[in-house]
Amino acid sequence: MAEFEDKEKKRAVVALRYDVDKDKAPLVLAAGSGPIADEILRIADENKIPLYEDPDLAQLLAKLEIDTEVPPELYTLVAEVLFFIYKLDRMAEKREKLISKMRETEKEKKR
Repeated sequence: MAEFEDKEKKRAVVALRYDVDKDKAPLVLAAGSGPIADEILRIADENKIPLYEDPDLAQLLAKLEIDTEVPPELYTLVAEVLFFIYKLDRMAEKREKLISKMRETEKEKKR
């Protein structure tokens, strides 16, 4: 998800989806500014969807229609977003494994 502020200080938000198994390219799922942007951000927060801020990219993506594939010209820029999300996912996995190990160690100490 990317967001930007335009000249009138209206924040716009763009939500993307990319499922390697289903999608040929990333899709624009939602986009908006003002109250719509607030709602997109609320839903993202509720679902623990990470945010990636890139004003220039958000401006470009906001011009696309909903349910439209990201055009090849933007693949490199969107790849940066996807890599950011991938890194966050990997960090979360490592954190969960560490927490699990710590819990197991605590259980063993109590025995």
